[in-house]
Amino acid sequence: MHALLLGLFTTWAGVCGSVQAQVASVAPPSTDAADANAPTQPYWRVMGSPTTYHYHYSPEHRHVYMLGLERQYPGGLVMGGTWFRNSFGQPSAYVYAGRRFIDPDYPKYFVQVTGGVLYGYKPPYQNKVPLNHDGFSPGAVLSTGWQITPRWSTQLDFLGNSAVMLQFSADFP
Repeated sequence: MHALLLGLFTTWAGVCGSVQAQVASVAPPSTDAADANAPTQPYWRVMGSPTTYHYHYSPEHRHVYMLGLERQYPGGLVMGGTWFRNSFGQPSAYVYAGRRFIDPDYPKYFVQVTGGVLYGYKPPYQNKVPLNHDGFSPGAVLSTGWQITPRWSTQLDFLGNSAVMLQFSADFP
């Protein structure tokens, strides 16, 4: 199973890298003054979550934690992956691409949306996520956050109608 996950991640990363190269080659240069402070080079983001709050209590719920790595590109494109223990104590992963939106009037505040493949909800919890097939299902996360310093940020990840996750991140050029 680990070989399958590694193969899927490698394929996904290659496709996303190719798409990013094509987008970068056709994107016109920005003349917007708001982009003056935007990063001009991609950088890495390391993230972790110490806790998750479930909207509805269940005695089956276990402590959820997450570790992840994300690549942030100029213009807001993000690609990454996370490893986490799901709400039922099962090892899980989420591989994704998305976009971070920053309002130039409030440059410390951001909204991020990602979509990708979720793995890990196995029997007897396979029906806890929609469209699950052998542990694989589509996933999407909406986040809102605050850039505390140029390197450190915090955000809330809204996990469908189930929970909200507190996340801390560090950026590395």
